[in-house]
Order: sequence, then C-alpha cells, then structure tokens
Amino acid sequence: MSPRSWPEPSPEIAAAVRKIYARKEPPLAVAVRDQLPEVFPDTEFSGAFGTRGRPGISPGLLALVTVVQMAENLTDRQAADAARKDLTWKYALGLDLADEGFDASVLSEFRARVVEHGLEERALDLLLAALKEKGLVKAGGKQRTDSTHVISAVRDLNRLELAGESVRAVLEALAAAAPGWLATVVDIEPWSRRYAARIDSWRLPSTASKRADLAVAYGTDAVALLEAVYRDDAPTWLRELPAVQVLRTVVMQNYQVTDTPRGREVRRREAEEDGLPPARARLGSPYDTDARWAAKGEDLFWLGYKIHLSETCDDDDGGNGAPNLITNVATTAATVADASMTEPIHQALAGRQLTPGEHYVDSGYPSAALVASSLKDFGTVLISPLLGDCSPQARAGTGYDPAAFAIDFEQQNAVCPQGRTSSSWSPCTQRGTDAVVIKFAKTTCGPCPARGQCTTSKAGYRQLTVLPRQLHELQQAARLTQATRDWQHEYRRRAGVEGTIRQALAVTGTRYRSLARTHLEHVYSAVALNLIRLHAWWNGHPLDRTRTSHLARLELTLAA
Repeated sequence: MSPRSWPEPSPEIAAAVRKIYARKEPPLAVAVRDQLPEVFPDTEFSGAFGTRGRPGISPGLLALVTVVQMAENLTDRQAADAARKDLTWKYALGLDLADEGFDASVLSEFRARVVEHGLEERALDLLLAALKEKGLVKAGGKQRTDSTHVISAVRDLNRLELAGESVRAVLEALAAAAPGWLATVVDIEPWSRRYAARIDSWRLPSTASKRADLAVAYGTDAVALLEAVYRDDAPTWLRELPAVQVLRTVVMQNYQVTDTPRGREVRRREAEEDGLPPARARLGSPYDTDARWAAKGEDLFWLGYKIHLSETCDDDDGGNGAPNLITNVATTAATVADASMTEPIHQALAGRQLTPGEHYVDSGYPSAALVASSLKDFGTVLISPLLGDCSPQARAGTGYDPAAFAIDFEQQNAVCPQGRTSSSWSPCTQRGTDAVVIKFAKTTCGPCPARGQCTTSKAGYRQLTVLPRQLHELQQAARLTQATRDWQHEYRRRAGVEGTIRQALAVTGTRYRSLARTHLEHVYSAVALNLIRLHAWWNGHPLDRTRTSHLARLELTLAA
C-alpha cells in the first residue's frame, strides 16, 4: 500500500449528485466528503500494510466506508454493494461511474489489520483533530461520562454447557487440522454422537444426579483429549491450537484431576467445597475468551464487556450551537469497576488535548482521592456525588454515625458525642488506600450510657476509619455541597449521556468477538454517531438543548 490522496469525485457523478440533492439535504456520505475532505489520510494507517505486492485499496477510504457502514447499519456485503451501485457512495469515495468497487472481504481484512497493529482508535483521533481545528471540540470545557453493559456475540453457557462445548470446539478444530491423527486417538462414532451438535441445542438432563454424571463425562473426555494432544508422539503444533489452550483453561478452572490407585479421577469443582476462580479470570465461552460474566444490582446479569462513553456537554459551544460530540471510548471486561477507569479516561482525553475543565460522572466513578488527583494532575473538576456513609448507623438513620464525631488531625484524636476522647490513632493502608484507624478504649465505651446508639461491636469499643486529613476534609465538604439544590440542578447535566448511550446502542449491535475487536466496533460506532450529529447540524438542525430527559426530571423531583 502506497499512501496517496483521496481521488476527487468524477465530474459526471458530482454533477448528478448536485442535481439530485439541489433541493434537499445531501446524505451523510456526501456531507462528510464535502465538510471533512480526506479526514482519514492513508499515511495514518500505513503501518498496518506492507510496501510490496499488488497495489491495495486506500485504507483511509476503507475507514470511511466502515464508518458510513456503521452509520447506516449495513453488513460488509451491503456496504460493498453500496460502493458499487450508490452514486452518493461513489461521490464520497471518488470512484468512477464504471468502477466495480471492492469485494466485501476487503472490509474484514481491513479491520483485522487495524486490530493487529493497535490502530483501533486512530479514526476517532483523526476526526477529533479535524473538529478541533474547526473549533467544534476543545479542552477546558464540560464533558460527561457513563458506562453500560455490552452483551457478547456468543451464547450464554452454564458451567456444564461450557465444559461440553469446549470439548466439541477442540474436536472441530482437530477434525479440520489433523483428521487422520484424530481418528487414531478417539472412537469417532460414539464421540460424534455426543458432540456432533452444539451442547446448548439439546435439553440437558432434568435431574441433578444425571447432570453431575454428564459433567464428569465431559471432564473425562476433556482430560483424555488433552493427554492425547500432549503425548510425545503427537504433532507438537497441535498444542498451539487456540481451542486446545481454551480447553486446558476450562479444565483447570472447573475440574480437579487426581491420580488414585485405581487410575485418574476427574471430579467437577464445586464453589462451596473447592472454590472457583474469580469472575475476572473465569472463562464464559470457548469462542470468546475475553468475555466475562458480571452482575449489576439484583436483576442485571450478562456475559460480555462494558463500554465507557465520554462526550462534550457545554451549554453553547462558543455560540455556534454545535452538537455534543463523543471524545473518548473505552471498552473493558465486564468485571472492571467504573472507579478504576476514571484516571485512564482522563489520560486518554489529555492525550487528545481535550481534557475537560468539568467532568460529570455518576457515583460509580469518583472517590475523594480521585477528586483530588483529577484536579491536581489534569486540572479537571470531577463533579459527582461521592458515595455516602455506609456505616450501620448511617444506613439506619439512627445512632452516632462517623459524622457525629469531631476529628482533630492536629491532636490526632477524635471526640465522641458524649465528650469522650479516643485512645489510639493508627495510620494504615487498607486495600491500597491510606487511612487512619481511630479506637476508643473499652473502659471508655463499656460504661457509656449511649453505647447502644454508638456500637454493637462484640469487642466492646467503637472504632472509626477515616481518610487522611486532606481527603477527609474534601469528602466532608463535597457531601455538604452535593446536598444543595444548586449543585443538584447543575448535576442534572450528567443525565444527558444516558441518551448518547442509547443512541450508540441503536447505531450498532455487538458483531465481533474478543475485546480488541469489540473495542474497534465501539470506536467506529462513536465516529459514526459523531458524524450523524454533525450531519444534522450541517443541515441546519442544531441540538435541542431545551429538552429535559425523563431521567433528569426524575433527578430534580428526588432532589426536591
């Protein structure tokens, strides 16, 4: 691939498009070509392509095709047909009227190269850089971030189905890679009866004992297959098959294999007796090894990922009424907590020189330490309700919660509501966070008449854990501020990102497997969503900033 400038639309196609859309709004592909010419230069993708061989199709144009494909929700075949038949696509891509376009497989190859060379976010970087030059995005403004769950593009499997399907996946891989060798190590006919169809396509046994027997059978077959693959006389390259590596992991996570005098015994691991790996490491599917099971609340359970979207939310972007635009996309495993993404999101925005002055997030993202570090390291004010006191007294609304104690960092003590002073002050680290543990003496708390309002500890004394002085004072001040009506009125700005997430999910569904490919889909969907909003703005349909979402109205009602 030799980088080159995008070809200009042919005169006959340009004339036809101008005439067709002289009295109505031009479609997205035409508007993007006119407003953002060559927004994805070939040079930005050249590292993913070789310099020898047959001339390749422009990767910049393929990036544009992928974005418009996302915006119009087209398959690869439909996108290739549009490039061959649609005048507006030919105009955007600079193709001649008789140009046959490209084969649909080119788009899959392009995405694979982008992922392989770590260029998933390049299209978003280039679009934001172009918009920054036009003054449509800037550093120091207001932005908001939220996350949502993303269901993977594989079937949900329970542990029994996972074991059986993992064996079936290895058999399919070995039957394709080494059919002659496979026929020498397994009895094809009975194995074919058990593993010919997908495990989740037939009804599992109804009784617990039969399901337990089937789980042991799957485990025994898995161990037998792995032993055959790792025998000295087996081709060594069979061990490198991805399906074999997945089966090894599934067996280690779900079975215990023990050598006994009677031979090798395979037993399924039970959570209560043997323990299971944490959710962040446990496989949920043999076909997508990055997907993880996660839960949110009592009703939401999913296998897949999580996406974090950040967008601008200024009141009147310089007086031009520009739309809110997505500035960052982060895709993580489903088990990653929102709070662990706050700093990476700020770092990504700083890398694009789009660090916000005010960043609106929900209560899952901040902590007192993150509020302080965001302001210090990035100059960003993190606007979010800090989680309230979770002590038993605070949850019950009665008794002496930690706020009832007077903390004196100078004297390193605390005074309880009864006027008694603490006996010890111990700085420590808890789960990687600095803290101070304050204890009252048993002789002080034992005879106290208000002991029932203060503690029910069997140790017989009250203990407090507070943050270091600077963070403690910041936390207390933030909790007081967020209780005011003015703060709650301003914070309702955050609710708008819920609509962006809904719109982003409407633009695309989960098409790909693996974290990297899913992130690629999310990034190009965000670029498509930005262009959809810009297209409306270019055609005189500015963002309606007067509407209040149902969620924002609910927040105001609760605040009142």
